[in-house]
Amino acid sequence: MDQIDLKILKALQADARLTHQDLSAAVGLSPTPCARRIKRLEDDGIITGYSARIDESQMGFDFSVFVSVRLDQQVDDRLRSFEAKVRNFPEVVDCWLMTGSFDYLLRVAVRDLHEFERFLTGRLTKLTGVASLESSIPIRRVKEEATRLE
Repeated sequence: MDQIDLKILKALQADARLTHQDLSAAVGLSPTPCARRIKRLEDDGIITGYSARIDESQMGFDFSVFVSVRLDQQVDDRLRSFEAKVRNFPEVVDCWLMTGSFDYLLRVAVRDLHEFERFLTGRLTKLTGVASLESSIPIRRVKEEATRLE
């Protein structure tokens, strides 16, 4: 990984729709070596895919909630079961297995507080093994990066 690779990654992170011509001009390479570098970055698993960033609020999901979840047991079967069920909840857009006093941290995206309440009381609290929950409502996002590059 050199400075040109970092320039390629930064440019693609900012706009993955750049043509090879525009990308190569932005990083100071001709198109063929630039394309080879992109292919190597993909083959090495550094570039794992391309996607569009979607504004959740434009989709009607204006309300995010962070939910910390503690399970009653931290055994493999309980963890696998919880993770499998959470993967099927469209409201859960991020789920992390954590260290510390809670086992999981979820980010839930919903339309409003009423939808969150229905999700929380109707689905999440009913999962086998959920011992306790703690919800936090964010006020505003201070920083957002797709990934760390340096």
